[in-house]
Amino acid sequence: MVTANYNFPIMRITRCATVAELNEKAADLIIKSLAQNPRNLFCTATGNSPTGIYKLLVEKKEAIHTKRLSLLKLDEWYSLPMDNPASCEYYLQKYLIGPLDITSVTGFDSKAEPDAECKRINEYLIEHGPIDVCVLGLGQNGHLGFNEPADYLSPHAHLSTLSPTSLNHQMIKDSGVEMKYGFTLGLADILQSRKIILPVFGQNKRAIMQRLMEGKVSTQLPASLLWLHPNTECFYCENDV
Repeated sequence: MVTANYNFPIMRITRCATVAELNEKAADLIIKSLAQNPRNLFCTATGNSPTGIYKLLVEKKEAIHTKRLSLLKLDEWYSLPMDNPASCEYYLQKYLIGPLDITSVTGFDSKAEPDAECKRINEYLIEHGPIDVCVLGLGQNGHLGFNEPADYLSPHAHLSTLSPTSLNHQMIKDSGVEMKYGFTLGLADILQSRKIILPVFGQNKRAIMQRLMEGKVSTQLPASLLWLHPNTECFYCENDV
């Protein structure tokens, strides 16, 4: 009887003792990954998880060919003014676009007509994709971008109805704007990325990380679809510092 030995690539989870170690490892991997291609499409999430990583990228910007870099926003709060400090646009301008002097930037316009805007982003990815390096964040309910837990998930750019978890996000608590929806890339767009980096840290993420590490793939846990991607690196620190 012959036993086949299959060695399928799966998501790699690297445990880090501190958040500083996580940021360093993730930033170095991003720089290394971006250096492998003459031109790169860099997809970026917002929120607390990647902030320290982005700060390190700015500190090490001499190692990044920013003139050959195109940045694509992962998502955006629908109806929230782009210049609102809670918007994804404002965050990325502050932490990446401005400090790295990135001139090629594409992302959702929070005030745009939804169908036309999603069509525009989908057409952009058809012409310029796939994404080379995609940085994600893990929601406490397992969402990626605004791909919320559901019976089915949309594959491409779409307007998503936000879950209570997303509506309680620290970014928008003091925005003064009532929101119900968010623009986001779909799971097919994300899974076509050549490299995915998922930083996760803090006690408030322990429960969802335990679910993710079970390796059970379900649309009720959108992040679990990353187990289907051949080149995902998750950096995990159980602590908050």
